Amino acid sequence: MKNIIQTDWKKFIFTLLRMAIGWHFLYEGISKLIIQDWSSYSYLANSTGPFSGFYHWLAASEGILRIIDLLNIYGLILIGIALFIGLFLRIAAIAGTFLLILYYFAYPPFGESLFNIGDGHLFIVDKIFIEVLALLFFVFYKEKGFGIEHFIELIKKSRHKAPTENIPYSDSRRNVLKNLATLPFLGLMGVWTAKSIRKFGVDVMSGATIQLDQAALGELKGTLPKGKIGDHEISRMVLGGNLIGGWAHSRDLIYVSSLFKAYNTEKKIYETLILAENAGINTINIGFPTNALIAKYKRMTGSKIKVISQVAPNMQKGDYFEQINQAIDYGADILQVQGNWCDWLVRDQKTEVIEMMLEKIRSHKITAGLASHTVDALIVCEEKGIIPDYYMKTMHHDQYWSAHPRENRIPFEVDGKNYLDHNRFHNNIFCLFPERTVEFVNKAKVPVMGYKVLAAGAIEPKDGFNWAFENGADFICVGMFDFQLVKDVNICIDTLNNLNNRKREWFG
Repeated sequence: MKNIIQTDWKKFIFTLLRMAIGWHFLYEGISKLIIQDWSSYSYLANSTGPFSGFYHWLAASEGILRIIDLLNIYGLILIGIALFIGLFLRIAAIAGTFLLILYYFAYPPFGESLFNIGDGHLFIVDKIFIEVLALLFFVFYKEKGFGIEHFIELIKKSRHKAPTENIPYSDSRRNVLKNLATLPFLGLMGVWTAKSIRKFGVDVMSGATIQLDQAALGELKGTLPKGKIGDHEISRMVLGGNLIGGWAHSRDLIYVSSLFKAYNTEKKIYETLILAENAGINTINIGFPTNALIAKYKRMTGSKIKVISQVAPNMQKGDYFEQINQAIDYGADILQVQGNWCDWLVRDQKTEVIEMMLEKIRSHKITAGLASHTVDALIVCEEKGIIPDYYMKTMHHDQYWSAHPRENRIPFEVDGKNYLDHNRFHNNIFCLFPERTVEFVNKAKVPVMGYKVLAAGAIEPKDGFNWAFENGADFICVGMFDFQLVKDVNICIDTLNNLNNRKREWFG
């Protein structure tokens, strides 16, 4: 009797594990089936890892994609039903293992796709890996648990038993109930699922139903052109770091910076960086506080993304080189005097600090940049012979609604303050005098990187990119969320391919 109970408990635990995995497969398949026009295209086209080329190839053919979608949906449903009710268990386990392996290597939890998709910061062993091990156990272990297949075997055995081998009626009935119990459970869970879907819709957090709202990497129109700053070959469009750091520049919407930080979790930042690199952006410009995060990302993924770090002097300590030394320790490739600080130092007649900072950067054989919001700051530096390896200048026109009137603009007004006077600066314009900026840029004999080219979201990318490049920018720095990246890269490629009115020669 004790052996019988132990055997039943083993079968019971085995059955529960099998039903749980079966329900996972079944639910994922049903979720795909219910979603109108569901396709695996985005999932395949955005694949990363050592086998990403194979998945991108699958996504590139409409005919193959239709077959994959059908196999995905109905394969998951049939495998799920078979596992849940215990029918054709070995075949279902083999098919399920094969399908999960395909999922696993589309976004493997190691290498550059470590933080790209999944339930957390996992390494090698994730949910898919564990389910594969469980299915392999089903394939090689003789135990099937309770279910239809076991029920059929009992019927076959009973037909071949000798008349003297009578089985008590009560035991026979218990065996029938135990082996058929999965059917009412499946029906009950199906009813609950149907009610939930009618009330709340499809569970969009299911791995099967997540559809990335972004142009897929397969839709890239070409290769993003590159140029040179110092010894560094960098993409003509550089990823801006403000959205990652939470510097929103959102006029008087005080909650937006917190919203950016809430969206850009560490995992989301890593996803964005990986997507940017896959789209051809090989450089990021960051505020100094973001150095630690980017250094960690590069260690974790082996990324080769080039880092331009903004640096500022510590005027309270009288230590002009503190951030320079720390940024070098973090592994930054290019250092740039931060824009506000350039403006403040020129405004306060302390240009010697800028000169010392540039010399310090160059003493480490590192490319030295100088940023500014107000063109007057760069003009004064140039007049004093302070020439960086490249300029970074806010470059956008002022033909948008929230730009305050020209007659009210004051040099050095973009100074970190937000004035309450409606006609003064309030995070609403960053290139105060566009014509003077264009005049300075077109005379510059070093590369120029334009930033705030979209006026912090007030100008459409097609318009802002074209204006900056036509008016002399050699590179543009653009803050982008992950869902904007590929579209913006395509716009940049189109803009560079169709540039008609640029007068300045390309530097870099």
